This record gives sequence, C-alpha cells and structure tokens, in this order.
Amino acid sequence: MGKLALAAKITHVPSMYLSELPGPRQGFRKAAIDGHIEIARRCRELNVDTIVVFDTHWLVNANYHINCGAHFKGLYTSNELPHFISNMEYEFPGNPELGRLLAEEANRLGVETMAHDATTLAPEYGTLVPMRYMNADQHFKVISVSALCTSHYLADSARLGWAMRKAVEEHYDGTVAFLASGSLSHRFAQNGQAPEFATKIWSPFLETLDHRVIQMWEEGDWETFCAMLPEYAVKGHGEGFMHDTAMLLGALGWSKYDAKAEVITPYFAASGTGQINAVFPVTPQDGSTIPAAQASNPDFIAASRL
Repeated sequence: MGKLALAAKITHVPSMYLSELPGPRQGFRKAAIDGHIEIARRCRELNVDTIVVFDTHWLVNANYHINCGAHFKGLYTSNELPHFISNMEYEFPGNPELGRLLAEEANRLGVETMAHDATTLAPEYGTLVPMRYMNADQHFKVISVSALCTSHYLADSARLGWAMRKAVEEHYDGTVAFLASGSLSHRFAQNGQAPEFATKIWSPFLETLDHRVIQMWEEGDWETFCAMLPEYAVKGHGEGFMHDTAMLLGALGWSKYDAKAEVITPYFAASGTGQINAVFPVTPQDGSTIPAAQASNPDFIAASRL
C-alpha cells in the first residue's frame, strides 16, 4: 500500500540554530543546514507526506515510544545546552494514524511499543532542529520515535525499524521518510574545553573510527558494519547507544541491505562529536537477516541471566 521513499542518517547539532544568530558563530553550520534542505527537497520530489524521526534525544527507560500527536507547537529551550538553543519556535502537524500503525506492527513482531496520540509530550531537539530546516512551511507531518534507549537491545531496535517499514508498506496509504537523528562518535569535549573543540573531534581514535565507518557505508559493506555496530556503539561513544542507526538499518534490511550511502554533508566535528548527513537508498528487501526479538524471548532472557 504505502512506500518508504527515503532513509537518512542526519545531524541535529544545536550549533545549527546558534549559527543563525548574530555573533562569532553565525553561518558556521551552513553546510549542515544546506544538507537538511537538500534532504527535504528530495522528500518533496518523492511525494513524502510524513517524516518519521528516530530521535536520540528522547530518553526512555522501558518500551519503545512513538510521539504521534495531531499537532505540535511551542517554544523550546534545551535543558542540556540552553546557551545554544533558547526559545526556539516550532510548529508542524503530526500523524496519529500512522503512529498507531507503526506501534501495532512493532508489537506484532515482538517489540513492545506504545503510540502516544493524545499527549502533551513535546518532541526533543533531535526532531525539532531538523524540522526547523526541513519543514519550516509545515509541508510534512512528523512523528518522533524514542531512540535514546537506556535498557534496550540493539537487535530489538533493528527489528523495530523493520516493523515500521512493514507497517508503512502493508498498512499505510501514503509515502514516508525515516530519519536517524544522531551523531557518529559522541564524545563531548570536557567542560571548559568546548570552545576549543567546536570544530574538532575529541580524539584521533574516534575520528579514525568514524571515517572507517563512513567508508563502509559508501562501499556498502553492511555485513561488516551490522556485525560491529554493538561494539562501535560502546567504543565509539555512539549517540543514544546508536539505537537510531540500528532502527534505520533494520528498516533497510539489516546486513542484507544492498545499496551504498550517499554523503550529503561531509563528516564534520561539533564540540568533539562526529556528524554527518547521509542518504541511504531504499531497496527491496525480504527481511531474512532481521534480528529476532530479544526482550520478548523467554529463552534469550533466561540464558542472559546465567
């Protein structure tokens, strides 16, 4: 029925908003903003009606959650970096129907998920920053998915992504984009050193690791990347433990994904962290290598406690 038309890994660094404002940093995130604008242009060309954001700033401790209210509007100040994002206006429509379909399919596939369509819960800045540049005219409906998952298996996140693709393709009458909103390495500069690392990666090891990962993406070496993702998430200080990336790769077919990533905004540093905008072409997949559900598997849970 429906179609997953575009998938991408995107940055949401708050310095993008800061770079709009008068001051010494004005304009220095133009490349990242232009990358968002280009991804939005492609979404419009593909007739996307809804953007689903896997948001690594939405922290959850149990279950997966989908914020699919009918409409979002407000002023946002970051609790983490209030000197970067303060009183930022936002407004865009939601998509309760699709949000419920996403949750229903995830639960059918053994990944416990809840849709919140009647809620006062506001999106986090992993959603708000990209939508500022991709959706200023409120052209797209927006759904936010929790991807800072503190007690979750990466395999379940991959399965969640696949379930969401199935929900779109089998139950939704429309066209959708999935965006994994999070960094590569996410080791912030130590307090007091942030200005020094505004455009530098925290360590040569992390920078080298990130570049090797991007090379895998551009070469289409998904079997290697999916196998190393759990270790990369830990040793590479992956944002949100890289659950957004697992969700994205799950939607694309996991280790059987057969396309090459296209870098839209080249790798850059922000406060010590590694950032990118990259599009992952959507190809036909059968889901044969999607990981089995773990949290809902009694045999796995019993074995993991031994």
